[in-house]
Amino acid sequence: MKAFMTWVIIMVFLFPCSSWAMRCGKGLVTVGDVKAKVLTECGKPQSRERVGSKETRYGHERRGGKKVTRLVEQWTYNCGEGDFIYVLTFEGGKLVKEEPVARGKGPSRCGGN
Repeated sequence: MKAFMTWVIIMVFLFPCSSWAMRCGKGLVTVGDVKAKVLTECGKPQSRERVGSKETRYGHERRGGKKVTRLVEQWTYNCGEGDFIYVLTFEGGKLVKEEPVARGKGPSRCGGN
């Protein structure tokens, strides 16, 4: 039984999962959400910035493979005192990264409609 529990604990640390989500008002925003959901849950961001594009190839080019270019944007939300300023990164309209970058200041601007 001890060996089994040790194995379970080791497996938990070997395969971490990211279950972190940003709270906006009464809703949650997490990686994989689309821009429309983020706008509904959090409202308009304090700033929007286009930071480039990301190119992905599918299949071999000579055999009719496709090249897809996705716009990369970063949205910034100030969730107020007692919380953080978050930068949300979107690729092709889908949330791929949530990052707290500093402590929030003033009133929260993270509330949906």
